[in-house]
Amino acid sequence: MKEYTLFAVISVAVAVIADFALRTRILTKPIFWLFMMVIFCFKLAVNGYLTGALIIIYNPRFFLGARLGSIPFEDFLFGFSMVTLTVIFWEYFKKKA
Repeated sequence: MKEYTLFAVISVAVAVIADFALRTRILTKPIFWLFMMVIFCFKLAVNGYLTGALIIIYNPRFFLGARLGSIPFEDFLFGFSMVTLTVIFWEYFKKKA
């Protein structure tokens, strides 16, 4: 079973559901997608170096094997959900305060 793939997909689903449930509507804002493009550019540089220099090595049993350069596709899914959930909770609690 490809656990890393499964958990990455679940984390994206949780982020989308949280955006809908908390009514932050982050995913509908163009500025958010611009922000994500900036984040992913830095991810390509940093994660690309770490995985390309074999500082971080992934066991092929746990992910699909699809890569962008040296970075597993699942890293982009996980990174998306991590950043998105942070922004969602930030906006949600900012409205609450």
